[in-house]
Amino acid sequence: MTRKVCVAITARPSYSRIRSALQAMRDHPGIELQIVVAASALLDRYGSADQVIEREGFRIDRRVYMIVEGENLVTSAKSTGFGLAEMATVLDNLAPDVVVSIADRFETMATAVAAAYMNLPLVHIQGGEITGSIDEKVRHAVTKLADLHFVASEKAAERVIRMGERPDAVFVTGCPSIDVAKAAIANPEIDVDVFDAYGGVGARLDLSKGYIVVLQHPVTTEYGLSRAHVEETLHAVAECGLPALWFWPNVDAGSDGTSGGIRAFRETHALPNVHFFKNLPPEDFLRLLYASRCIVGNSSVAIRECAYMGVPAVNIGSRQQGRDRGRNVVDVDYDRGAILAAIRRNVANGRLPSDSLYGEGDAGGRIADLIARVPLSIEKRLTY
Repeated sequence: MTRKVCVAITARPSYSRIRSALQAMRDHPGIELQIVVAASALLDRYGSADQVIEREGFRIDRRVYMIVEGENLVTSAKSTGFGLAEMATVLDNLAPDVVVSIADRFETMATAVAAAYMNLPLVHIQGGEITGSIDEKVRHAVTKLADLHFVASEKAAERVIRMGERPDAVFVTGCPSIDVAKAAIANPEIDVDVFDAYGGVGARLDLSKGYIVVLQHPVTTEYGLSRAHVEETLHAVAECGLPALWFWPNVDAGSDGTSGGIRAFRETHALPNVHFFKNLPPEDFLRLLYASRCIVGNSSVAIRECAYMGVPAVNIGSRQQGRDRGRNVVDVDYDRGAILAAIRRNVANGRLPSDSLYGEGDAGGRIADLIARVPLSIEKRLTY
């Protein structure tokens, strides 16, 4: 029988994390795909991911507006609460057979709690990983609410099982975002001018002689320092002199500090080498990354996709602390001198061999096949 599978997408990185699986589920004869887009994925200032999703041929079944303005700890908690109330209504209306929650953003708690309380089997993708920030608590909480676990690596599977989950409910699928990276490598040319097609603000840069990509988010457990943190990166990027494509932060506690720090810096410092973007479609973003000389910041894309693509990464601060990483990553603190030195070292060293730590690029099909055929259950017992 066909299963109705509801996938909740709450932010622009969540879409890239699940895109290949969405394609595989849409094409699978045993699956009726339902897509719910929520939270910052609906907001223009964070790139309007819902518009990208529709342009790429997916039908959005429901939109859930849940973000409370302020980007602080209180608004994160309130947004999750509003999301829980709205997701309960959405799931009641759509009546799926199974619900899919992605990774570890704070808003995913709303999807997980609603599904669990409504006796709907919950699939969690990318559990069992280690990072800093609130993501660590959210990820493991969703794991305990979930009934099936599709993880990116053997190490992640071992951690989920050690948390008391049944081994027969844990499947190593790889990370779907690696599928997108694999496609980007196979077809690396971008067929549009990124400045014309995706707008943004800042200088129109000559990328022909090399450039870097910057993506820095606030750390929720250090959200009061987000402005000071991003200023260190701004100074380093300005001094390095290389053309830089800088992408806007996620809607986390402290993102007002990060974005405010960027705006204030632009008013008092010349930044002729930097162009700022809100969002790009996943494959174009990864094509830009693949052609870059280095990525700078604290995004998981530097740890995951860039390891597979062999792109050198300067990882700043504690946000990705503990996450399994490949040889492409250089870790530094929030210090402009250390960041600048790491950028120059990575640019000089060049591209690295591909690392399949997070998969081989075939996760989407595996996930669709498992969701279509694995027995579903909402009964859980702690295993020892």
